[in-house]
Amino acid sequence: MKKFYIETYGCQMNVADSEVIASILTNSDYIITNKIEEADIIIVNTCSIRDNAEQRVFGRLNYFNNIKKKHPNVIVGVLGCMAERLKEELLENKKVVDLVVGPDCYRDLPSILKTVESGQKTVNVYLSQEETYDNISPVRYDTNGVSAFVSIMRGCQNMCAYCIVPYVRGAERSRSVETIIKEIKELETKNYKEITLIGQNVDSYLYVKEHNKITFANLLEQAAITFPETRIR
Repeated sequence: MKKFYIETYGCQMNVADSEVIASILTNSDYIITNKIEEADIIIVNTCSIRDNAEQRVFGRLNYFNNIKKKHPNVIVGVLGCMAERLKEELLENKKVVDLVVGPDCYRDLPSILKTVESGQKTVNVYLSQEETYDNISPVRYDTNGVSAFVSIMRGCQNMCAYCIVPYVRGAERSRSVETIIKEIKELETKNYKEITLIGQNVDSYLYVKEHNKITFANLLEQAAITFPETRIR
């Protein structure tokens, strides 16, 4: 079974996304490793909010290139916001990169990896109007049993002139209350004490079900009632 290694840059959402990526790959018979020298697949989950974050990734790609010189079969993937922003440019300008995958396409990673393993480099940066990964139970990197992130929504509608988020994360969409509560419950059973609800714009959370609108305030209230012993942030 092949092993994968993930490096994460940027915000809390990227940390949560890396946990989703790890879940998708482990459920497809890949094994996670925290040692890059053991990895058959190197994944870097990226940020485009600041130039410094992108420059750090470019520096790491140069390092990964040295690894590929020694181990040509190692697959290198760029995921996340930088992948969404640069798209095919990454394959054209960084020959070390084998796959480029945007934030809404992680479910396709197993099939994308199969394509890359056959010798074909791949780009998938489709922005979804619906994807929230709501039915995926993330693989927690921090297993201290104290705090964890739970993603409740993705994307942003604000289109601020100075911000790239809507262009690399897409439109706002919210997870169902049921799947959020289920994920918190799973964490509570593992004795996590503090849950941080995250998203690009959490106070815009709005889930519509059968003409009922559930706001962020409604979600907080339900979480507080359901989990009185857990700190919800």
